[in-house]
Amino acid sequence: MDILWLGQPECQDARLVGGKAANLSLLAASHRVPPGFCLTTEVFRRWMPMAARDETELPPGTLPLALYEPLIMAYQDLAHRCGVADLAVAVRSSAVDEDSASVSFAGQHETFLNVAGARAVVAAVVRCWQSLKSPRALEYRRQHGLSVEGVCLAVLVQEFIPADVSAVVFSVNPVTGRRDEVVINVSWGLGESVVGGTVTPDTYVVNKGTLKIVERQIADKWRMTVPIPEGTEEVDVPRFLQTRPALEDSQVVDLAQLAVALESTMGWPVDLECAYHAGELYLLQCRPITTMDV
Repeated sequence: MDILWLGQPECQDARLVGGKAANLSLLAASHRVPPGFCLTTEVFRRWMPMAARDETELPPGTLPLALYEPLIMAYQDLAHRCGVADLAVAVRSSAVDEDSASVSFAGQHETFLNVAGARAVVAAVVRCWQSLKSPRALEYRRQHGLSVEGVCLAVLVQEFIPADVSAVVFSVNPVTGRRDEVVINVSWGLGESVVGGTVTPDTYVVNKGTLKIVERQIADKWRMTVPIPEGTEEVDVPRFLQTRPALEDSQVVDLAQLAVALESTMGWPVDLECAYHAGELYLLQCRPITTMDV
């Protein structure tokens, strides 16, 4: 199978689509996961020898015709489903051993946001594949005792959500280890500033049993990541938003409820990435917490 859509049962097989896509596919039917498709590991296996053979014949960031056409047809299908001609998408790497119980690979492989148009999507997919062999990713594998040979990478292509507010949510307190607390980090714009640590986010602690907010820290949020033509950019937060809470309390509770529900569904403590856009809550990633003994 070359291309699988989120929500298809086959797209829950991490051997074909990697951990990131498999988790989202499992949850797509019951949660607001942006629609998308995955180029499976089988496509990657065919690309590897093609890339070596055609390296001098193809311009950088392009694909042999046998791989190009199915990708473009899937992208056009996704655009049609979303009702947008040149749909902006997020193109994310999804390794077979990614987002497992012991390793997350967070930030090790490439992700490209706000990618629009067939040519740009193809180039982003190729760069995701190439990132499997980046020095950063290879060193991460060595440090965690993982093989650096024969590894396969899938690529997830989803509708891009231009987040007004982004959140990282832990269903167990990652600082204290308390299992009865959900911890939520929130800031303006796309999640890259939160995940990358370039902004101090608002932080909420919510009791799992009562869903009461038991602690809140509203930060001075100086930086945010926003969409720009052909990508994203980190900019200063407008002054009137810097000290304003990024979410209403009711939205914080919604995030806590989501974390509790997904912990129950997945069977392990979860680390979520979520986005609010136009008041709607979207689930962007769901992976195990791997940074502590939980």
